[in-house]
Formats: sequence, structure tokens, C-alpha cells
Amino acid sequence: MKTFNLPDLGEGLAESEIVKWHINVGDSVKLDQIVLTVETAKATVDVPAPYSGRIVSRHGEEGDVINIGALLLEIDETGEQIASESKKNADAATVVGNVSQHAHSVNVDDFWIGGEHNLSSNNLITALPSARLLAKKLGVDLTLVKGSGPSGLIVDADIYDEAGKQRPGTEVLKGARRIMVTTMAESHHNVAAVTITEEAVLDGWKPNEDISIRLVQAIVHACLEEPAMNAWFDAETMTRCVHSTVNIGVAVDSRHGLYVPVLRHADEYEPQEVRQWLDQTVKGIRERKIGREQLQHATITLSNFGAIAGIYATPVVTPPQVAIVGAGRIIEKVVIRDGHAMTVKAMPLSITFDHRACTGGEAARFTKLLAEHLRKPSID
Repeated sequence: MKTFNLPDLGEGLAESEIVKWHINVGDSVKLDQIVLTVETAKATVDVPAPYSGRIVSRHGEEGDVINIGALLLEIDETGEQIASESKKNADAATVVGNVSQHAHSVNVDDFWIGGEHNLSSNNLITALPSARLLAKKLGVDLTLVKGSGPSGLIVDADIYDEAGKQRPGTEVLKGARRIMVTTMAESHHNVAAVTITEEAVLDGWKPNEDISIRLVQAIVHACLEEPAMNAWFDAETMTRCVHSTVNIGVAVDSRHGLYVPVLRHADEYEPQEVRQWLDQTVKGIRERKIGREQLQHATITLSNFGAIAGIYATPVVTPPQVAIVGAGRIIEKVVIRDGHAMTVKAMPLSITFDHRACTGGEAARFTKLLAEHLRKPSID
């Protein structure tokens, strides 16, 4: 009988969330058959079986956060089901929610005896050291936790479950929401962010104009004319890479969290091809079927937050990128032309840039080019 542990899925990511199991205990599997789907901090990934056989045991439930190396399956290659209690006991606590980036190396047997007493019931509380640390961080009372491990041992997954019950609406962040915490904190700490705003008058637009297509076209135009904003910056090596190809990361809001799929070579797309890409990508995100490669290598980002609400904002730059374009809600305003007052529609623009890598002049010229392109009338 062989064991199968969660492999390294790339990108240096230490943990994943189990989205769905595709097999059950007792099922027969073949080599490379998809056995489960997990969500890393960057994408959903289908995990194949490393060999053929019959599933003897399955570890971890849907929604659990697990680390690289955590036991997933025991597979009997001979097809005979063997229940190995000692193996289950040894590996029962490998499904964990990581408290920090520091890995916890724990041998369950070393901590089998000992714990704290529940004074109200005189029952001994046994819990992994990592579970005790997690309970302290999340404010979970161990006396309220029912352990799912052998002999009632409390493991990290039990703490996460209880944390979600502490108050109505409380949840432990996972997947895309979890990585958003890290990304936003990194940006706030490392980027010298400055936001410049402008308005693009849209009096030449058709009533049914596709806003997303026009924004993509305008960003491509501005990047080609002022490439300093279409760049990556590395502060450690003090190097800047200015790109000739425009790869636009498009921020997409979903119930699972924020995703930023990348429209690669956006400068080579026809308008309707942009719309097709957007529709297919949004559908993939909603179904949690977006590949890791679809979220990589953006050179600049677009956030069309105005599709929901908001006029101006301070969008957050994601390193190593140096700029992000935010488009607000289209508004009506009164302007004076030829001595007469008239109403026009205008799109508020908020462009945040990393002032370590871009000058104010470069950002201002980029913004001007962006607004001028958006002001162009619709093309029949």
C-alpha cells in the first residue's frame, strides 16, 4: 500500500484548500485520474493520482486548508483494502490550517499524553501544539472543541471549524481572500503609491458602448505611447523591466474573492476577441475552473470598480507591476461649451503608480493618453 501526499503545486505556495473530492474510499483509480481539486492562493488545480489502485483511506474534507506534504490518500495497488489504524493515527493531524509561513513539524505520538483538564467535566483535553497555538490566535476556547483526531485529539482543522462558529458571520479566510490579505499588506508596505485622477468625457460614445473593450483599448494605446507605466520594478536589484507587450490583469470580483486573470498580448486582440475572453474568463472564475497560468505575468492592471459603484479610488499596485488603472462610475456633469451649458457623460479615472519606478511626468502623460483615447467617438 502506498501513500499520496499533497505535492508542491508550484509558485512556492505552502498551502491549499480542498475544493472537491472526485473519489471515495473503496473506489478504484487509474494512473493520472483526477482525484481531487484544490485551490491555491493563485488558482484552482486538479490533482491526479500518482498510481493505480483501490482507495483505502482519504484524508481531509472539502474546505480544509492543507500544507504541502499533507497525507491525502492511501492506495492499495493490489486492490485489497487494508485498514491500517496505526498509519491513520500517525497521520491524522496532517491536514492543517497554517497559522503562519513557519511550518510546524509535529510527531503526534510525542504529544499523545498530556494536555489540560476541563474542570467542569474532569475530562482531559488533548490537542496538537499547533492546534493550541491556532486556538490562542483565533480566540477559540478549547473546552468547546470536539476533536476529530484519534481518541478525540484536537487538530488544527477542528480549531478552524470552531472559529467559524464563534460569532455569526465569522469565517476563516481561505483561497483568493487569504492571498488578498498578503498581497495588499505587501503592497502597502513596499510601494511608494501615488494616485493621479482625471475625467474622460464620453459625449461621442454610443448608448450601448462596451466599456470594458474601450478601457482595454485605451490602456493598450497609453502603454505603447508611454511604456514606463507598463513595467516591472525590483527594488532589491534596483532594476526596471519596461515591456513592449501589454499584458493586462483584469480585476474580477467573485463570491470566492478577488481574482486578476491576465489578458496576454492585449495589443493583438480585436474588440470582439476581448469581449469573448472576458466572458469565458469570468465564467471560469465563477465555476472555480481557472488555471494558474491564467493569473500570471500581468504588466499592468485594470480595475473597473465603477461597474458596481464608486467615482474615484486609490487602487492598489501589485508588485512587480508599477501601475494600475481604476475606472469609476460614469457620471453626468454640466460643462460650458461656446458659452452654453450642456450635460455630458464622463468617466472618472484613478491611476495609481509606484513613484519609485515612475516619474510624475510619466504618470501624467499616461493618464492624458488614456483619457484622450476614451474620448474618441465610437467606431462603427
